Amino acid sequence: MSKSNRRKFTSEFKAKVTLMAIKEQQPIEQICKHFDVHPSQVNAWKRQFLRDASSIFEGTSKQEPDDNKELIQTLYAKIGELNVANDYLKKKLC
Repeated sequence: MSKSNRRKFTSEFKAKVTLMAIKEQQPIEQICKHFDVHPSQVNAWKRQFLRDASSIFEGTSKQEPDDNKELIQTLYAKIGELNVANDYLKKKLC
């Protein structure tokens, strides 16, 4: 029995399908048949789009990953220090 690979959709594809679903010019079933996507997936994308639509206009969403990179580097440095200290203490106890 082999596992089937999940399909991965690009953000452009998701946006295109979602905008068609939001416009309601065609029924969801017809959109799903045209793009070969399950109706629950389209409805999930639609809910996510409507929930997160206000974040498009905030302008700060692109700044967050840079702040996270600095935090990650600091945490990795701290982990390295703690590993060195831990190894030193292990050697001293033996």
